[in-house]
Amino acid sequence: MASYYFLLFVLVAATALSEADAKKKLSEDFYSSSCPELLPIVSKGVIRAIKNETRIGASLLRLHFHDCFVNGCDASILLDDTSTFTGEKTAAGNNNSVRGFNVIDDIKAMVEKACPKIVSCADILALAARDSVVYLGGPSWKVGFGRRDSTTASRADANNSIPAPFLNISALKTNFANQGLSVKDLVALSGAHTIGLVRCVQFRAHIYNDSNIDASFAKSLQSKCPRSGNDNILAPLDHQTPTHFDNLYFKNLLDRKALLHSDQELFNGSSTDHLVNKYATDTAAFFKAFAKGMVKMSRIKPLTGTKGQIRINCRKVN
Repeated sequence: MASYYFLLFVLVAATALSEADAKKKLSEDFYSSSCPELLPIVSKGVIRAIKNETRIGASLLRLHFHDCFVNGCDASILLDDTSTFTGEKTAAGNNNSVRGFNVIDDIKAMVEKACPKIVSCADILALAARDSVVYLGGPSWKVGFGRRDSTTASRADANNSIPAPFLNISALKTNFANQGLSVKDLVALSGAHTIGLVRCVQFRAHIYNDSNIDASFAKSLQSKCPRSGNDNILAPLDHQTPTHFDNLYFKNLLDRKALLHSDQELFNGSSTDHLVNKYATDTAAFFKAFAKGMVKMSRIKPLTGTKGQIRINCRKVN
């Protein structure tokens, strides 16, 4: 028993040190002299993209999330396949699903014009995610900069790291803990599903096979998503306000109206029920926890210093 607590102490201490190390390496004013135009350029690009297609805000947030969960926030998700590696774009959690690459390309081009070879794609992803949430009505948070870009990517790592929509609460907790994120972070960050759409293939099993779902809600979805076919038909993760960042996602969980099995697992008689209840009744508490969780997530294993590179084209290594 003593050895167990010692190992637990070591793990906690290591996590604390890694977080502290990331905080030292990432700085809010990293580009204040080298690229002072960065923040307005990215904000302008994000707003233009969302005005053109509101859904893209959720897509940009998801890009950052799926990037950070695979070997850290290093923009590896943006890399196209090469002769030497198969990247993350065709991994199970990304294939025919992640989007927004063209928006990042456009923003990167504007940044390169203003300050060539200075700003990483990873930092642009982190900032675009924040700006998307803010524009759609959600909280803001301070973004630290100084990440550098990966020179490789791995579909296998993406398959192993990105949380799947069929996971139960135990697997979700483990998945987030592997990234140094707490149970509170898990619940708060899942609130990102208050915006965006998902394909039929991702929620089909939940609406046909699960009992922990409102029967009328499931039936209404079955007309759009049959037992076979229509895999790419889309449905909103938050059936009430899918383009506005609010706390209705959690209220939907209370009503057993989550679109994904993994989402409803957060309110299914487990230790996370109290957090769902809290965020469903207190938007300010949700926003505060979400912002804190995003800061932690955006600091997962960043490449800094001489590691990685500043990719000129986010889709390929220099």
